[in-house]
Amino acid sequence: MGVDYYNVLKVSRNANEDDLKKSYRRLAMKYHPDKNPTSKTEAEAKFKQISEAYDVLCDPLRRQIYDQHGEEGLKSSDLPSAAETAAAKQRSYSSSRRDDSEFRYYPRDAEDIFAEFFGTSGDTFGGGSGGAGGRRFKSAEPGGQANKKTPPANIKTPPANRKAPDIESTLACTLEELYKGGKKKMRISRLVPDEFGKPKTVQEILKIDIKPGWKKGTKITFPEKGNQEPGVTPADLTFVVDEKPHPVYTRDGNDLVFEKKVSLIDALTGVTVSLTTLDGRNLTIPVLDIVKPGQEIVIPNEGMPTKEPLKRGDLRVRFEILFPSRLTSEQKSDLKRVLGGS
Repeated sequence: MGVDYYNVLKVSRNANEDDLKKSYRRLAMKYHPDKNPTSKTEAEAKFKQISEAYDVLCDPLRRQIYDQHGEEGLKSSDLPSAAETAAAKQRSYSSSRRDDSEFRYYPRDAEDIFAEFFGTSGDTFGGGSGGAGGRRFKSAEPGGQANKKTPPANIKTPPANRKAPDIESTLACTLEELYKGGKKKMRISRLVPDEFGKPKTVQEILKIDIKPGWKKGTKITFPEKGNQEPGVTPADLTFVVDEKPHPVYTRDGNDLVFEKKVSLIDALTGVTVSLTTLDGRNLTIPVLDIVKPGQEIVIPNEGMPTKEPLKRGDLRVRFEILFPSRLTSEQKSDLKRVLGGS
């Protein structure tokens, strides 16, 4: 019979689906190469065998063929049962047919099976040395030897997992946070498989370092932090920066704008503007010239941080002149005299 898959998984021959899942989960976690750094070669071989045994026994068709014909019959191109052959045609991702009387099983990638339970091994074991997603090895081709040969050209390879659509969430920041930088912690909830493969809700804290000068619309992406579902690559979670309104300043690109209302007399005789900056400094700006409606004065390098460490935007003080609603005859005469009117 070749390999005894039941013995590999440590289950009885009448084991049900839950028994197979429990045993696979326990053994896969025990023998995964990333958990056995001192004996990777032996662990990898054992891990592949466990994965292959589970892949065969969890599928009713493959299990029936294995029970009747053993490993050799499962991986052979000859099947005596027409009913089995007809069913095999519906399982193209793990079998092939060259005509109406042939069926052959090709083991799936051990890491693909593992990912259906836990996500990628890099996520489960905190990263690894095996490249993207912890993928470092492939299951053996027919015959039981890794890299012996590739399946025939007419064999359909398993389709790659589709990627779930990205999830976007707003990250509201104060102007002070975007000026000085800061840290935020975001609590998220998502679905992941439990030890039996059933979805459960878990909570996680994501830490975001806010960089000085970030603007509204800046995106921070956490790869694959969406729900975990079999056959689907989890969605990326993206936070999009939004600016909270500020009681004193408005932002215009890298500049800060301050609206200053002044009376007509101050506009004509001079005014002093006092401000507290976003980092807590006090600014005093004397304006000695006559101020015209809508006029702006610019204080260089007092705006928002930019990508250049020593350069900032400007602070623009925009004036609004408050005209009196009425004047007495005496006031009008005085103004004409002072301003040279007739």
